[in-house]
Amino acid sequence: MKNLLYIALLLLFVTGCGSLGGNYNKDRIANAEQDTVRIANDSLEYEIIIIEPGFNLFINSYAKPRGYYSQPYLENKNQFLVSEYNQRVRQPNAYNPNLYVQEINYDPSIDYGYEVNYLLYNYFVYFSQQYNQRFSVPTRI
Repeated sequence: MKNLLYIALLLLFVTGCGSLGGNYNKDRIANAEQDTVRIANDSLEYEIIIIEPGFNLFINSYAKPRGYYSQPYLENKNQFLVSEYNQRVRQPNAYNPNLYVQEINYDPSIDYGYEVNYLLYNYFVYFSQQYNQRFSVPTRI
C-alpha cells in the first residue's frame, strides 16, 4: 500500500512536470511569432524576415523613431553594413557561423523605401549590441 502511494505521487509529479513543459513550448512559439518582423513588396519581389528574440522590443522601445534618419542616410549605412556582414558570412573560420548564417541580398540601386531601410539599419544596431559585434561603420542608437 505504501509503495502504491509512492508510485501515485511519482506519476502526479511526472504528469505535472510534463504539462509545464507543454505550456513553456507554447509560450516560446508565441514569443517567436511576436519577434518576427516581415516586410514584403510583391512589385519589387523582395522580402525581409527578421526573426530575432527581443528585436520588436528594441524597435518599439530603444531605437530612434521613424523619421529621425533620412532615407539617403539609412541607405548609405545599410550599403556598408550589408557589405561587411556578407564578408563575415563568407569567412566562417574567422567569424561565428552561428551569428553570420546567410548573406543579405541588398542592391543599393533599388529603392526599397524608408521602412525597409529603417528596419534593416536598426537590425544592425540591435545585432551589434546584442552579440557584441563591431562593424567598421559605427551603429548607434
